[in-house]
Parts: sequence; structure tokens; C-alpha cells
Amino acid sequence: MGVLKDHPELVLFLSLSLGYLLGKGRIGPITLGGICGTLIVSLLLGAWTKATVADDVKTVFFALFIFALGYMAGPQFFRNLNRKSLRFFALCAIELVCVLTIALVLAKWFDLDVGTASGILAGAATESAVVGTATESIGKLSGLTQAQISHYQGNVATAYTVCYLFGLITIVLYASQIMPMIMRINLADASRALWQRSRDKGDLEPDEREGLPGVVGRTYLVAQASGEGIARLRALSDRVSVETVRRGGKVSTPVPDDYVATTGDVLLLVGRRADVIDVGHQIGPEVPSAPGMDTPMATEEVSVTRKENDGKSIDQLQRENPEFYRSGVYVTEVVRAGNAMPASGETVVHQGDVLSLVGLRSGLKTLVAKLGQVVRNDTTDFIYLGLGIALGSLLGQVEIKIGSAPLSLGTGGGCLVSGLVFGWFRSRTQTFGAFPPQAAATIKDMGLAVFIACTGLTSGPQAWPLLKKYGALLPCAGIAMVLVPATISLFVGLKLLKIEKPLLIGAIAGQQCSTPAITAVTQVADSSVPMLGYTITYALSNFLLPLTGPVLVGILGP
Repeated sequence: MGVLKDHPELVLFLSLSLGYLLGKGRIGPITLGGICGTLIVSLLLGAWTKATVADDVKTVFFALFIFALGYMAGPQFFRNLNRKSLRFFALCAIELVCVLTIALVLAKWFDLDVGTASGILAGAATESAVVGTATESIGKLSGLTQAQISHYQGNVATAYTVCYLFGLITIVLYASQIMPMIMRINLADASRALWQRSRDKGDLEPDEREGLPGVVGRTYLVAQASGEGIARLRALSDRVSVETVRRGGKVSTPVPDDYVATTGDVLLLVGRRADVIDVGHQIGPEVPSAPGMDTPMATEEVSVTRKENDGKSIDQLQRENPEFYRSGVYVTEVVRAGNAMPASGETVVHQGDVLSLVGLRSGLKTLVAKLGQVVRNDTTDFIYLGLGIALGSLLGQVEIKIGSAPLSLGTGGGCLVSGLVFGWFRSRTQTFGAFPPQAAATIKDMGLAVFIACTGLTSGPQAWPLLKKYGALLPCAGIAMVLVPATISLFVGLKLLKIEKPLLIGAIAGQQCSTPAITAVTQVADSSVPMLGYTITYALSNFLLPLTGPVLVGILGP
């Protein structure tokens, strides 16, 4: 006991380890998740060991978490700010108004302190970030002693834990089981039908890969094309390149400009499958690849930054830049704001799109200069990351007053806004401010986990008295704050907004920021179609819900 109390870092990382282990447990479609598991374990360890961690540790890790969260959601958030997505905005507005109203009504009826009310809001909305923004805002309230601040902050964590458990169970069951029954649909059949109606030719599910890749290399034995020069062979199709020739035991790459085909030569052709097959029939029979014929192809990810390329289809780009086929370079993938798109000739590219190019290195260099710049995303740009968090922290210190209530974004809200803007700005070119997705996800998860563990350790000693004081109120609040906004959104989405039923179920899970719920929904649907609705409302609610913490604290605070 003495070792743990004197070395809180041991208790901190023990909370993370045991918490994530507990979070892996599954009851039917429901799992607690690592964050909730960490909070439960840290509350128990905090009550047992009385170990505490400095507040600055919580602040730093929460800033890292909330900035990474905004950075990852930024491109999608701003992309969804359009007329087509306005109907999904209504669902997020319903969520915000409902949870704030219910929290305020409960606080008034049951005389809840600001910490308990904030914890109910965070837990029932299953939005862990609200714990941070509300806790930080409580720490800035004037007229409170340090003991009162610590007490209220502890109540945030305890109320959050109980309400989160019941809110999580409610949204998972309601979205995956009850909503399809209310709509009178088989979710799997409805999702499959919607997918068939909306999919473009060549679209794949997230776990699918092309059985027949578009760009291929095939070897042909020269027969009917004997006597033709390289210029004539290239003229057979501007969409196929002759990469390598083998004559006897000699392999030539690239093919010399004075080459003349002779019967028995073996040519390696690279291009789109249909074009290669068509040209190959004019050369001779296809043969297995000969030793030394497998020419290595370089790959490069290029961000379209040159304005003259904006709005052009891939076919247009290839016609205007003959180096594509002359040098044997092909577009194999288009990524826009993190989402992969088909690399068909009709696909229109925009500034900020990332094209995956495959071809000989010499040809790649020429095309990169004409299209934009090479994407660098292998190491984190700490200059950009540090500047973003610093500006977010400064933004969080700006305070305005509504009546006598001081309102500010706080470090958490400021870093969230900063992360959204910095993530979106990076997505426009992809040539600076690198924050690799795996690194961002690690920072996000670690930042929140450490913050939650610190909060739980501090709150542990006062958890049991709060539970005895309020009893069934916390579980009932957790259930009500899920059912009310979800049910209103369900009928508004169906009757007024006319959102397709599978998309609506996903969108309601997203407005609740519930990853377990959308996981259960996609399992029932046996499809990723509900994710199309989920991503829009999830990005919006991830930004808006954390701001409800400071608002609620500002209204209820002394």
C-alpha cells in the first residue's frame, strides 16, 4: 500500500492496464470499452490507495487528446458543412438541446451540484470529452474553495461512471435491436437494398479488395509484331507502356529508342487490363514471365496542389499529361479527406486529393511536378502539432460573460477548435503538418485514458457517498438522456427529414458519439451502410458535445 501511495505513476499505469483488460469483457453485443474500464478501476484504486496525480498531468494529456480528436475529425467536419448534410445537423441539434435541457431540469428538481449534473450529462451522452471540459470549467469557477472544486470535480467522474454504463447499454440495444423493430424493417435487408441502389460501379466494401486489379503487367512473345519499331509498338495504344524487352539472355529496361521487335523477343506490357490484353493480341501469344522481366515499379502519393488540375477527371489529366502512358505511370487510388475513391477515368479530382501513382521512378518525378507535391506523412511534424496545441490553449483562455456567468472554451474546447482547423488546413494540401493516423490515434487514446485515470484516482474516495446519496437517480438519468433525444431524432428523421432508415440508425448512433452502438448496428446489418450516416453526425457531435460541459457549468455555477 505504501509503495503505491508514494508512487502514483505505478497506480496510474496499473489503472490503464487493468482498465483496458476489464473493458475487453463482453456481454452479448455490449462491451464496456477501455475508457469506462479505466475509470472504474481507477475509482477503486483511488479509494483504496488514496494516491493522487498532479493536476498538470491531467491538463497536458487532455490537451493532447482533444487536439488529436479535432485534428482527425477536421477534414470530415468541414467537408460536411454543406446543404446536403443540413438534415443531419438537425439530429445533432436535437441531441444538444435535449441533453442540456434534461441536465438542467434534473439539477433544479433534485438540487444537484454542478459536478454531479455535469457527470450525468457526460455519462448519459456517452461523450468522455465532456468530463474533461466540465472538470476544467469547474476549476475556473470563482467563489469556490479548493476543497469545493475538488469535491465537485470528483462528482463529475462518479456520476459519469454510473450514467455511462446505463447510457451505453441503452443506446446499443435501442439502436441495434429496438429501432429496426419500430421501423418494421430487417436491418440487414434494408442496408443491402440501399447499398445496391446507391453504389457506383467498382465500389467495394471496406473489407473487400479487387479480385482483378486495374493495373497489370503481362509478358508477350513477339510474333505478328516482328519488325515493328518501339515507336510503332507504343502507337498501338497510348494507354499501354512497353517497360522491358528480353532478347535471348539480355534484358533491357527501359526499352531503347532504336529497338526493333524480332520474333522470339519477350515484351513486358504495363497498363489497364483491357488495354494490355488488346495490345498483346497484336504482338503475339502471352507467355509466363521470364527471369529478369519483373521490373520494379515505384509508388508515390501525390497531393493535387496545382490549381489548374482542380476539377479535372483522371482521363483529362492523362490526356493533358502524356507522360502518364509514355513513362508507364498509372493512378491506382484517389483519397479525399481520408476516404478512398475509385480510380476510374471518370473520377474528378480536387485540390487536396491524394493520388497514388505507380510506375517507373523517372516517370513519377516528371508527373509529380505537374500535379502537385509528394505527401509526407511518415513522421509527425511537431512544429505544427505544438503550434496547434499552443494556439488552442490561448483560445481557451478567452472569456466572455453572459449575464453574470463567465463562459470560456477552456483548454479542452480551445484545443478542439484548433485541432479541427489545423486538421482541415493540413488536408487541403497534405504537404505539411504531418500527423500520421496511427500516431494521432495513439495520442488520442493515450491522452484520454491518462486523463480519465487521473480523474478516477482523485475521485475514488468520494464515489460511494455520492452513490448512496442519489441512488436510482443516476441510472434513470442515464437511460432517459439516451431515449429522449434518440426517439425524437428517430421520428424527425423519418417523418420530416426523410433520411433512409439504415442511414438514420447510424446517424443516431453518431449523434450519441457511440462507437459500441455503431459496431452493434453494423453487425446486425451485416453491412457498413449505416456508417455513412454515422460519420457525419459523429464528427459534428464530437465537436459540439464537449462544448456543452462549459455551458452547463457556466449556467449552474455560483
